[in-house]
Amino acid sequence: MSGQSMRIIEVSGDPFERGRLYGEQAADLIAQAIEYYQEAFLKQVGMGWDAVCDYVAQWYPLIDSTCPELLTEMRGVAAGAGRSANEILALNVRGEFIYDLGSQRSARQRQEEDEDSVDGCTSYFLSGAAAGAAGHSLIGQNWDWRHSTRQQTLIVRIVQDPLPTIIMQLEAGQIGRHGANSAGIGLNANGLGGRFGSEIGLPQTFIRRLVLNQSSLSDALKVLVNTRPHISSNALLGHRSGYAIDLETTPDGIGWVYPEQDMLVHANHYQAELPAQLRGRYRPISPDSLLRLPRAQRRLAEVSVAQTPAEAVAAVHAAMSDHLGYPDSLCAHPDVRREAYRQWSTLLSSCVDLTSGEYHITEGTPCENDHRLLPWNVYDGPGPHPQEADLS
Repeated sequence: MSGQSMRIIEVSGDPFERGRLYGEQAADLIAQAIEYYQEAFLKQVGMGWDAVCDYVAQWYPLIDSTCPELLTEMRGVAAGAGRSANEILALNVRGEFIYDLGSQRSARQRQEEDEDSVDGCTSYFLSGAAAGAAGHSLIGQNWDWRHSTRQQTLIVRIVQDPLPTIIMQLEAGQIGRHGANSAGIGLNANGLGGRFGSEIGLPQTFIRRLVLNQSSLSDALKVLVNTRPHISSNALLGHRSGYAIDLETTPDGIGWVYPEQDMLVHANHYQAELPAQLRGRYRPISPDSLLRLPRAQRRLAEVSVAQTPAEAVAAVHAAMSDHLGYPDSLCAHPDVRREAYRQWSTLLSSCVDLTSGEYHITEGTPCENDHRLLPWNVYDGPGPHPQEADLS
């Protein structure tokens, strides 16, 4: 173990109260996150923090019309942390902001800003024979983002009856990212890149939270299919029944991929189809994605020999610790050739057993840290919709 101790918090109540409790418990981490992005945005796009906060206010009308309860919760976070609502919004739209400002720069700078605007990540879903003799449904990812933010990540459990209870891994101040809920739905996401015009779309943190707020799989799919995002992103959606689908969502449409032989893996390039707008000029935002995808598929295939659920989770941990292509490997490490604020690493590796409800994480790179079992079970909360399909 590396000696890290990632903060885990739990909140409940109405939307504002949930946010306030979150903000109070993570106020110091939120302050650190703001300090980091103040410096990073100034270096990256030459914009001071006050100007950033003014710029992001353009998203308020769309968020308010689409998910007003999440806007209320975000304002509660601001109140609890003693920050302005615009500052918390800036943390929630950090990718969209970098993406927008990059459109005004050179082609090379735009490519760098595309890369810097989206989480890296390699996501997976295993079920049936691919998950070993027990055949549990496992979902997770290596969450790769800027190495300097590693101390600002946390785990949040949100009790929001009658909506499903959610467990999420996210950056301090954000209201949505990756996780699972008590209805048996898991969500992991990866950045994709590519430019699709200037129309304002819903930020990813809000979309992902809306997905995890759903009690039925069909409603979770509707969120991803019917919501126009501001930037392209990949969503790997899994369910405890063993169903999974991967949706490559863009501002102009979606592509989808189903599991093959009970395995589904996605990295940071388009795998379903290349959008027409990008044909002839597309460059993956992370070239190492072309290496990580087949490597993850090969290593995760080894999980099929596991005889117990514990062995399956351990095999996933070993697979996601792979270093082919180091430092830009499946288990990512900082590249010292880059400026410090642009260095990446695997901030957290997750493995959620959607069959048993056990939620495992590593606090940092999986090669250096064992899995930690979170203190809550995913199913300690409202269950699936009465009409949900049989899960046996």
